[in-house]
Amino acid sequence: MAFPLPDGSNALSYDDVEVLKMDLSKGTKDLPGWSASYDAKELQALLDGYKELSEEGLWENLKYFLEMTVPVAEESNVKMAIHPDDPPWSIFGLPRIIRDEASYDRFVKLVDSPNNGFSLCSGSLGARPDNDLPAMIRKFGGMGRIHFAHVRNVKITGKGAFHETAHTTESGSLNMFEIMKAYADTGFTGPMRPDHGRMIWGETGKPGYGLYDRALGAMYLAGLWEALQRRK
Repeated sequence: MAFPLPDGSNALSYDDVEVLKMDLSKGTKDLPGWSASYDAKELQALLDGYKELSEEGLWENLKYFLEMTVPVAEESNVKMAIHPDDPPWSIFGLPRIIRDEASYDRFVKLVDSPNNGFSLCSGSLGARPDNDLPAMIRKFGGMGRIHFAHVRNVKITGKGAFHETAHTTESGSLNMFEIMKAYADTGFTGPMRPDHGRMIWGETGKPGYGLYDRALGAMYLAGLWEALQRRK
């Protein structure tokens, strides 16, 4: 949902306490950030489909998918990049498995191929304070498994609660310089994006996807990158 920031802008926010108060019996119409295309009956049918699916079952399904698709990706020279769960923990009883370093370790072993990698999103993974993002970037970037970098900042405000911020280090809980330094140190050459952005300067639209702030974020990241490259 849109969260007002002290500078007059707004950004996406998440709070387990508030989310778990939401009444799913009404469908998705009143759920912020969700498609309004599912009515209550359709949504319940989707949730029922997961009743018998545990985390291990989801891992088995993912393994099957990768075994079928990675060989084709290798033949076609395509780099697959799985995005982490956002937020990186289970909600509404639904299993979420791509959430931390341990799950990344397990993922790369499912089908061990350089074409099977990650879209490493600092905003998603950064909502968990136990995720050491620079260390993860060095580890998996050094393995050549980070194929797409999503670089944004979040402010952790409590257990299971956070909101997005401007991209700068001082705005949130993540050290963006150290994150970018880890990418530079591992020789990252893949695509990178500022990902989300605040709604600023009177812009209206879908919360979290402000064009102005994403442009500012891109220039901030480009400035950090140029400085890191010039130090060599």
